[in-house]
Amino acid sequence: MQPTTVGRFRVQRREDDVFTLVEIPDEPIDPDDPAAADAYAPLRVDGDHSAVADPLEPGWIVDATLAWSGQKAGIEEIEVVRESRIHVADEVTGMFEAAREAWRNARAAGDAVMSTTTRGRDGSPNGALYLFADPPGRDTLSALADGSLPIEPLIARVNARLEDDDPRAVFLLRPDSDEYVAVLVAFQRDGILARTVRDTYDIGSALADRLDLVEEGAGVYASIEEGTTDGSVDDVSTDRPGN
Repeated sequence: MQPTTVGRFRVQRREDDVFTLVEIPDEPIDPDDPAAADAYAPLRVDGDHSAVADPLEPGWIVDATLAWSGQKAGIEEIEVVRESRIHVADEVTGMFEAAREAWRNARAAGDAVMSTTTRGRDGSPNGALYLFADPPGRDTLSALADGSLPIEPLIARVNARLEDDDPRAVFLLRPDSDEYVAVLVAFQRDGILARTVRDTYDIGSALADRLDLVEEGAGVYASIEEGTTDGSVDDVSTDRPGN
C-alpha cells in the first residue's frame, strides 16, 4: 500500500502534468516565524494524476490525497474548495505610477519590501499591494511563482482582514524597467480591480472604465484612467496627503 499525504493545498503552479502545491496550515504562520519556510515549502507533484479529471488552475484551493511512489507523489483524490487565481506576468510595460512611486519611496528608505492598501473610486479598500526587491542575479518573480518565496502569508493576511475566505485574484507582476516585483492581492477575484489589471496588462480579459489606487502605506495617491484602445494605463497623477 502506497503511503499518502492528506491535506488542503493551494495549486501554486501548473506546468503540463506537473503541479506545484503548497499545503495550507490550519492556522496561518507569520512569514517572519522560522517555521514558515518549512510550513509553506512547495511540493512538486509529478506522479500519477489519474484522479484529476479537469485542469487545475494556479491559485485554486483543493482538498487532496497524494499517493507516494518513492520520491514521486501523484494525486489520488481531489476536491476543489475555492477557485482563487494566481496570474503571473513578466516584463510588464506601463506599470501603474502608484507602484513605481511606492518603489522609489521604498528605495529612498532603504526598504527591500513594502506593503500598502489599494482603494476603489469610492474610497473602499479593494486590494493589498506588496513590492519585493528584484536585484540582478535574483529571480524574485520565479521564486514567488513557484512558492519558494511564499505568498500564502500575504493572502492569509487579506483573509484575516476581511474575515472571510472568498476567492481572490493574485497578480505577480515584474516591470520591464525596474528592479522589483509587485504582488497584488485583489479582494474580489472578478471585481473591478482584478478585471482592470487583467485587461490593462493583457492577462485574460476584462472590461473596466476607471480604477483609483490609493497607496496609503507609501503616502501616495494615484488615479488610473482606463479606456484606451490598446489597454494601456494613462493619465496617472500622484499627490501626497495634505497637498
